[in-house]
Amino acid sequence: MITSKQRARLRSMANNMEVILYVGKEGVTQHVILQAADALKARELIKVTVQKNAPFDSAREACDALCERVHAEPVQTIGSRFCIYRQARENSRIRLEDL
Repeated sequence: MITSKQRARLRSMANNMEVILYVGKEGVTQHVILQAADALKARELIKVTVQKNAPFDSAREACDALCERVHAEPVQTIGSRFCIYRQARENSRIRLEDL
């Protein structure tokens, strides 16, 4: 569980990030889960966009569904975009203790 101070720091880090993953009309599929897991392993913090034709009522629902499947923490949801964080098991680039 991340604290509000750590979440604020992660939000500021995600502010200038580009979207690297899209959730489309199929929703959170196995392919999306694998891509998210690989991206989280490499980057720890990723930004995702939910397309208009996705089967979710809100980006929050998509964020919760994806976080549950990849064991990540939601950082921020704005409009159709959200950021998630998962600390790497080894050689972590972003250390929560330092935030």
